[in-house]
Amino acid sequence: MCCWCSCLECIHNIPPLNLLFPHFSDRALPAGEEGAAVSMASISVPNPVPPATEDAENIRKAVQGWGTDEKALIDILGRRTAAQRAEIALAYEGLYNETLLDRLHSELSGDFRSAMMLWTMDPAARDAKLAHKALKKKGDRHVWVLIEVACASSPDHLVAVRKAYCAAYSASLEEDVAACPLYKDPLKQFLVRLVSSYRYSGELVDDELARAEAAELHDAVVARKQTLHGDVVRIVSSRSKPQLKATFERFRQEHGKAIDDVLEELRSDQLAAMLKTAVWCLASPEKHFAEVIRSSIVGLGTDEESLTRAIVSRAEVDMKKVKEEYKVRYRKTVTGDVNGDTSGYYNGILLTLVGPE
Repeated sequence: MCCWCSCLECIHNIPPLNLLFPHFSDRALPAGEEGAAVSMASISVPNPVPPATEDAENIRKAVQGWGTDEKALIDILGRRTAAQRAEIALAYEGLYNETLLDRLHSELSGDFRSAMMLWTMDPAARDAKLAHKALKKKGDRHVWVLIEVACASSPDHLVAVRKAYCAAYSASLEEDVAACPLYKDPLKQFLVRLVSSYRYSGELVDDELARAEAAELHDAVVARKQTLHGDVVRIVSSRSKPQLKATFERFRQEHGKAIDDVLEELRSDQLAAMLKTAVWCLASPEKHFAEVIRSSIVGLGTDEESLTRAIVSRAEVDMKKVKEEYKVRYRKTVTGDVNGDTSGYYNGILLTLVGPE
């Protein structure tokens, strides 16, 4: 049976991105803003970092023999950056004539295997895999995945995801979204625009444009009650993140309420809920991912897929901000809630990625 994001057939469809697209630098890889990735990542990388060949040899020792040393795998892979993990995978395959993902798949099981394989994958290939699986499942939580990939990432990362998706599935991400029978317009049109966007990544902001487009958003969302009006789709899917933050701030100043608060009041409407998800992923991704973690834990049972995705995808980006937001909003810690709802080596890799609190 295929575990979440650990199906070998699917994994093998996605070649290492650094081999497919060598012109992409490491800066394109993390699913977030590059500056944030430097200071707000939660993983603890040793100093000095062992050579990739040494890590590969120690991983081999951990998976040989009668048992698997899961703790050693966590200590090595859970404390390396994406670029370092890619070097380890390359060294491992060169030394032992098998891929690291193949070995992890054969040695591990359950939620621990899913988390380790997601973490070990190239970040762009990982997001391509997540998006492809989300297109086959019903429910708002799976729409969240597409919005996260499109909006909680840097423009270069989204391009890398789209290239990885094409390489793996012989189709573009945007055409698969457009053809997905689970979505109807205007949500489908909104999602297509989001995944096919390439935003300006600089800091330049036009204050007059922010004022004008804040008025357009208010007119569409509040006055006309058309959450995904064409103007809304155009603005949210095309403007840079600094420009959108300025527009959302002008909206709050002019109308006395933040746009996400307005959309929260309309949360029973799916379109409003999805627009709010996009607004958060674009302007305050830590709010969205704190909610994903919390909602995956509360209630009956744990949504391991969502919990794993949120922690794995943000550990190298802004997990420190996610933890701060979580503590303020829920008066609990991510560490405490993860400890309360998970166990074993699955708990071990999640806590390693979350970092100390």
